[in-house]
Amino acid sequence: MKKTLLLAGVASIFAFNADATEYNWMKDWSPYIGADYVYSHGKFGGEARNMKDSNNSGAVNFGVRMYDYLGLEAFYQQSGERKSHEAAGDYKTEFLSYGLDMYGYMPIMCSDFNLLGSLGLANYRVRFKYPTEKAFHRNRIGYRAGIGMQWDFTEHMAFRVMGRYTYLGMAGLDNLKEVTVGLRYTF
Repeated sequence: MKKTLLLAGVASIFAFNADATEYNWMKDWSPYIGADYVYSHGKFGGEARNMKDSNNSGAVNFGVRMYDYLGLEAFYQQSGERKSHEAAGDYKTEFLSYGLDMYGYMPIMCSDFNLLGSLGLANYRVRFKYPTEKAFHRNRIGYRAGIGMQWDFTEHMAFRVMGRYTYLGMAGLDNLKEVTVGLRYTF
């Protein structure tokens, strides 16, 4: 009896796999990779108020577009060091971040353009250097929201522009307003 049940179970697994194309719920998923230029404008406060409020950075991302209207994207972003020269000395800041964003896509009238909206979380590691202290780091989880547009100019390539607001609530850096411009390659 046990051998019969075992053989019946194995046979049903092979039968299910033979007709797997009907059950492939991931067939409408499109993975992609991308690269972005990011311009960030930060709201510094406290002792950091003398920092330069703008920064340039680059970001790489990996995502998957699920069906036509939903996507999930992981990213890594790193800025260069930004210096401010004041009478008291030099102020320096730089940051890196990584996180996950959920995207909503809305096609515009049967064209290759999509309106985008995003919500996400990211870990920000900010390095501050004041004239009176050694450099130190602060970590904080930031809440992100964005809006933008994507143009799919070929089947595999897309151009994206996004505006994003990130709330950090960190001592020295309250929020970031960012503009990103980049390309996506869909597999």
